[in-house]
Amino acid sequence: MEKIYLENITLDGRQVDIRIADGLIASITPHSDAAHETFPDEEIVNCNGKTAMPGFVNMHTHAAMTLMRGVGEDMVLQDWLDHIWFIESHLDEPFVYWGTKVAALEMIKTGTTTFNDMYWFSPVARKAAEEIGLRNMVSFTFLDNFDQNVSRQQMEKCLEMFETVPSWGAMSSFAISIHSVYTVSESLMLWATEFARKHGLKIHIHVSETEKEVLDCRKAHGGLSPVEYLDSLGILGPDVIAAHSLWLSDKDVEIMGRRHVNCVHNVNSNLKLASGYGFRWHDLVDAGANICLGTDGCASSNNLDMLEAMKTAAIVQKAWSNDPTILPLQDLIEMATVNGAKALGVHTGKIAEGWVADIQIVDTDNSFFLSPAPFLANYVYSAHSDCVVSLISGGRFVMRDRVVPSERDILNGGRAELKLIESLTHKS
Repeated sequence: MEKIYLENITLDGRQVDIRIADGLIASITPHSDAAHETFPDEEIVNCNGKTAMPGFVNMHTHAAMTLMRGVGEDMVLQDWLDHIWFIESHLDEPFVYWGTKVAALEMIKTGTTTFNDMYWFSPVARKAAEEIGLRNMVSFTFLDNFDQNVSRQQMEKCLEMFETVPSWGAMSSFAISIHSVYTVSESLMLWATEFARKHGLKIHIHVSETEKEVLDCRKAHGGLSPVEYLDSLGILGPDVIAAHSLWLSDKDVEIMGRRHVNCVHNVNSNLKLASGYGFRWHDLVDAGANICLGTDGCASSNNLDMLEAMKTAAIVQKAWSNDPTILPLQDLIEMATVNGAKALGVHTGKIAEGWVADIQIVDTDNSFFLSPAPFLANYVYSAHSDCVVSLISGGRFVMRDRVVPSERDILNGGRAELKLIESLTHKS
């Protein structure tokens, strides 16, 4: 485990020295030019002119979709889904491995240290993420399309995958994903939920992403919205990560808050697919829900840049609510960092003594920060993610001066898998 001493770095407007050991932030002390105690094998990094920020926690991804970027442009959602599902029916482990590796590279380049993934072949996805040094929560994804034979097969495969989890590395964890109320049978949703709670696993699910989903659910389930339906089954709770949570009634908001659900805003994907934009941030916070931020997959959002997602989330929230004071900067930062960490049960998302050392090192020596404005204002609304020059994940450098080890090999590996997408795109 690396020992790192970040010398003379800015943190919350103060010049400090941050000592990292055993993957944790061991100490934060005011910077002094006087000699300080050093430890054997400790690397001293001069961070003058740099600012420390917590690593981002991307709470909803389909990581391997990096290799499907742009394959379904300018389509309505149902046509887009049909197109994507056709492609996904032909994917294999090498595709997911290299697609996830490319995603992990992109997330590192844009300041993310932890991501929550819902995709296929998750054991190879977690392997790809571990190898590059990112903390990941991958899941077994249930999607039976109401076919009981498929349900039984997926139960068996989930049990087989779960048996391998003890051999996974410390940076990986396992969850259960229920794709949605419109693709998973009630019996399978109940089985998956019971299995997750028996083993203390998180439950990841798409909820109320589109108006059509809500209308169809009300028609199929006696007038119940997806939120009401899931709650009637006993599925909602503080262990649930509800991606999108967009088309919510007042009753839905009350339920989400009362159950302390973790709601994930995926603004760029929702805007691009015209799924909606009225995410009820303030109402959900007041009700008691935990609000997090995600990018969704690159087939819809086209990138995994959390800084871009933060800016879009804030300006859209201000516009549709007609309130420029809503979603202030500190709340926005927490959505992208510590709120997600809380949802995943990881002690990260803050730069504080005893917390996991997930740290962005931001270079402010550029035009975007040439202003007397507060750092966060320039960071969110002016800068781009290439201001993140180095990244520490789990107490070790995964990027230094914009260089990620094996970057060229990762790009070449991903490029080799594109042949599959090219052949399928021509067929669909």
